[in-house]
Amino acid sequence: MKPNLLIKNALRILTMDDQRRELSGVDILTRGRTILMIGKNLPEEDARVLDATGCVVVPGFINVHHHLVQTLTRNVAAVQDAKLFDWLTYLYTVWRHLTPDAVAAGAEVGLAELLLTGCTTTSDHTYLFPGGKSAELIDRQIDAAHRLGIRFHPTRGSMSVGLSKGGLPPDDCTQEEDEILKDCERLVKAYHDPTPYSMCRVGLAPCAPFSVSAELMKTMAQQAKKWGVGLHTHLAETIDEEIYCLERYKMRPLDFVESVGWMEGNAWFAHMVHLSPDEVRRLAQTRTGVAHCPSSNMRLGSGIAPIREYLDAGVPVGLGVDGSASNDSGDMLAELRQCMLVHRIRTGVKSMPARQVLWMATRGGAEVLRRDDIGRIAQGKAADLAVFDLTGIDYAGSLSDPVAALLFCGSSHRTKWTIVNGNVVVENGRLAHHDEDAIAARANKFAAGLLEKAAAYKA
Repeated sequence: MKPNLLIKNALRILTMDDQRRELSGVDILTRGRTILMIGKNLPEEDARVLDATGCVVVPGFINVHHHLVQTLTRNVAAVQDAKLFDWLTYLYTVWRHLTPDAVAAGAEVGLAELLLTGCTTTSDHTYLFPGGKSAELIDRQIDAAHRLGIRFHPTRGSMSVGLSKGGLPPDDCTQEEDEILKDCERLVKAYHDPTPYSMCRVGLAPCAPFSVSAELMKTMAQQAKKWGVGLHTHLAETIDEEIYCLERYKMRPLDFVESVGWMEGNAWFAHMVHLSPDEVRRLAQTRTGVAHCPSSNMRLGSGIAPIREYLDAGVPVGLGVDGSASNDSGDMLAELRQCMLVHRIRTGVKSMPARQVLWMATRGGAEVLRRDDIGRIAQGKAADLAVFDLTGIDYAGSLSDPVAALLFCGSSHRTKWTIVNGNVVVENGRLAHHDEDAIAARANKFAAGLLEKAAAYKA
């Protein structure tokens, strides 16, 4: 039995329950992997006490779109000012040299950064398998997630249509579709756990309409239904993608994925920047989820997704940091702040309150991933909590509304404690059980090696 945790004296607890209650003067008691009770003067015996004086406690954030391997190619000079298709075309030449060890190192960095900034559940989308071989890349990421202690939703991505077939990626970055399907089945059987409080659930995730066939998209939808897993892909991210779909399929991106069986309530799409009002309505009707990635969309100049319209229509929306090469940061709290600010430009200063963003990052993400055991602080829910200390100088003067202060203020976004499945994995702003300096050094070694190999390959 795991030891109990008792969180006492919090300045504010943001429950994210159905009433959206914010509590003061109460404690949180966890037992094992779940929240046992919330109330005053809870028993301290057999519990480790965490004194949260001056802190805000929130449900652990949920990141619904990421590419962990891309932590190794952040801030690459050649594509700092590129738009999506040009950015991808260049980075394919680097990513084709990925190895299992490099993938593991990138995963450690990405997962650690998320945990340190309050994220307790993350998805991932790995879609490039060098030389057409899976090489157990996703297995290595699952192992890293297990060691670091984060709740993980890996999705088995794929690319099958290379340049010679009219796609975007080089042919040596694609795989045969039979091999893709075999590896998808292997991963689902080996790792997918559909039970409550699961620490690992696997999804199927063809990369995008410009790198897979319509046949593969359709087959993936059928297999996802058969295996009871989720579907994920990039969609409607750029105008270039829209043009590609119109030329190749004579359909807009959303019409295309609907035609291959992807609008049946078990899918979520990353980005969704360029949609019509009718398409927004169809997303809501089918309960199709959206992974909103504001930093990435701005970084690549892709546009600002119509998130206010999605929320008003009832579309499930969660937040994603996206790949750390198109955001260059996996700071989850920074992504919340970015979301709050950018939509005040698009739809007005009152259109995106801080609490709306916090809802998307917790309850919204849980709905997108089709989970009801995470994303809120309530009895019987998973003991996934992020505790932020507001006693520092960067929060001074902000405590009239400590909840909103998380987004409006603060220069250091690290938690005081991050708790996942009842385990303290971040303590006083540092990983509790791992050497951050060693993780960073290992990643830098592999990052340098990738760029060296790419330069030699092109020469």
